[in-house]
Amino acid sequence: MKRLWGYLSIITATIFFGISATLDKIMLSEMHPVTIGAYTYIIAGLFLFSVRQSPLGDRIISILNSETLSESDITRRDYAVLFITSLLGTVIAPIIFLNGLNDTTAVNASLLLNVEVLFIIILGYIIFREVLRSKDITGILLIITGAVFLVTDGRIPHVDMILMGDILVIGAAFFWSLDTVLSKFLSKKRDLVLVSGIKSLFGGVILLLLIPLLGFNPVMPLHMVPYALAVAVFSIGCSFILIYTAIRELGASMVGALFPLSSLFGAIFAAIILQEPLTVLDGISGAVMLAGVFILYWNGR
Repeated sequence: MKRLWGYLSIITATIFFGISATLDKIMLSEMHPVTIGAYTYIIAGLFLFSVRQSPLGDRIISILNSETLSESDITRRDYAVLFITSLLGTVIAPIIFLNGLNDTTAVNASLLLNVEVLFIIILGYIIFREVLRSKDITGILLIITGAVFLVTDGRIPHVDMILMGDILVIGAAFFWSLDTVLSKFLSKKRDLVLVSGIKSLFGGVILLLLIPLLGFNPVMPLHMVPYALAVAVFSIGCSFILIYTAIRELGASMVGALFPLSSLFGAIFAAIILQEPLTVLDGISGAVMLAGVFILYWNGR
């Protein structure tokens, strides 16, 4: 029964995360990327803080914790890591991603985010000296192949066909992978809901401060509020809690193998809601990338 809840948690998280690109694309029609990032991350931070202070807070913390998540204190080094990862994951990456999403389709953006796994593996090898096995090389090559066909629309010799938006999405994936890898230093903290709330709120406030400095429009149209709330509460806040619940019940490898399904859901949502074309090449490229991700996380069982 616990494993069933684990699978339900990760699938729900992939659906919540998958729809975020579509909702962001809708908001980009009337709002600047920095404004979207500021409001969504501030709302997400406030949501996580409210969850932590609610009667459910202690229950959620007990669910998220295991023997390896037992450090209650947050040291100065932890705050330094928290500051760096907040800049990477909730300031730099969202700005790059939303600007990229503005210049490409939500289908492409959803599928291209799979390269984050590729960057995580490479950074883990460089920073933590993790071992690369032959299957890892196979997975990496599949992800690269799928990404290349996706950004060139199958016309590899014609590199001038590559959209800058696709390049920016890949750049955002790199910064999110840096955030993920460096966040390993915080993964043993007991109160991960509080840590994530701090990261989200910090990033959102930084982006909010940038709006007047860069001369962007700070106004969120009233009809865009539901989209921002959905991204903040479900795609960021709830997804975080669901992912860590799934990790506890299924293990990190299984969750890592299943989470890229969010890119598939993202492409489907974009095709249905935004009426974006989902071509055969998109499907093949996405399938190749998903196969690469699965191979990377496959532990032989």
